[in-house]
Amino acid sequence: MTAVFKIIPTTQKYDWGKIGTNSKVAQFASASKIPGFTLEESAPYAELWMGTHPKSPSRVLESNAILSEHLAVHPELIGKPVADRFDASNGNLPFLFKVLAIEKALSIQTHPDKATAEILFAQQPDIYKDANHKPEMALALTPFAALCGFLPLPAIATYIRTTAELAALIPTTIVTDFLAVAESSNPTGPAEKAALKNVFSAVMTADEALVKTQLDLLVARYKTGAVEVSPDIVGLVLRLDSQFPGDIGIFCAFLLNYVHLKRGEAIFLGAGEPHAYISGDIMECMANSDNVIRAGLTPKLRDIPNLVSGLTYEAALPSKHVVFPAPFRTTAASTLYDPPIPEFSVVQVTVGAGAKETHPTVAGPSIAIATEGAGSVSWTGDSNGLDVSQGDVFFIGADTEISFSSISGLTVYRAFVEAK
Repeated sequence: MTAVFKIIPTTQKYDWGKIGTNSKVAQFASASKIPGFTLEESAPYAELWMGTHPKSPSRVLESNAILSEHLAVHPELIGKPVADRFDASNGNLPFLFKVLAIEKALSIQTHPDKATAEILFAQQPDIYKDANHKPEMALALTPFAALCGFLPLPAIATYIRTTAELAALIPTTIVTDFLAVAESSNPTGPAEKAALKNVFSAVMTADEALVKTQLDLLVARYKTGAVEVSPDIVGLVLRLDSQFPGDIGIFCAFLLNYVHLKRGEAIFLGAGEPHAYISGDIMECMANSDNVIRAGLTPKLRDIPNLVSGLTYEAALPSKHVVFPAPFRTTAASTLYDPPIPEFSVVQVTVGAGAKETHPTVAGPSIAIATEGAGSVSWTGDSNGLDVSQGDVFFIGADTEISFSSISGLTVYRAFVEAK
């Protein structure tokens, strides 16, 4: 048994994924020669999973053992503090690490908090697959676009006043009350949340025939150039309409923040925050869950009542969701992304050709993936080390000092957890 070893991730094909070798998921799976993986150039490769979630668990490369079973036999790899804090004695890590490659927008969705997840799992285990919450962080590998969190109320009010097709979906009394709150001197607190909930609920439950009529009018108007919003929002509406014609989720372009991230920028979405990823490639880390409550931009089940009831209705500028990078401890070439939850943090490691970077011990387990270049990792107590290159995924046991050595310029993303 060694403290660092390669693991076999799994790939997921969903219709929103990038096609063939355009997908980072396919690129990584092909480069690392995942056992059993055969690239199909016409297939949409959406996600690469790295972790212990029972839906699609990783395996130990050398033995083909399921990772959670291996960790249960070797609990020192998780460490007692983490095992006790997150009930991980069965080998299940508290986080799930992914690569996402997005060509087509994901659904308008949210994730339940822990209490709600337990209820949904008990009531509908065929839909909600586990009893855990799913706060998540998206870290851009390439230019990335997303809808995240509600716009400030004054911005939504402007859209309601200037976009007749949106206003047509909302009863007049709700519009009047909302505008009064949004245009007050201090639109915060319970009144703001109640007004926002009423508007969002009205839009998401609008009559389907009315939605289609108003969307047809909106899209036709935008195509003629008769617009009163930014070109960015026009482009988003037309893009979403081309992917999901007639879908109510398109109107979320006027309710949620539309953000663009450059490589190395990150956002965090806690429980009850509405969002939809639009395009790009990202590293994504989340609590170990696959629970999603959907309401639009999807052919899958829509659970509008649970989505509407479970949102926080906190309206804010997109900066509320930004995770600002910071130095990682005493390192020189590593950057920490540390969202406000205990289940995970992520470190980006970028080591130039011929250089070396050492991470001090972390009091918990890690999963890492090499996304660029080639090199090796070495650790205390091992004389051979491990060669890694693009697509290789490896596990790092608790309390293990590790060094990354680069041959051609090595980039690694490392997700880890400690018992804070």
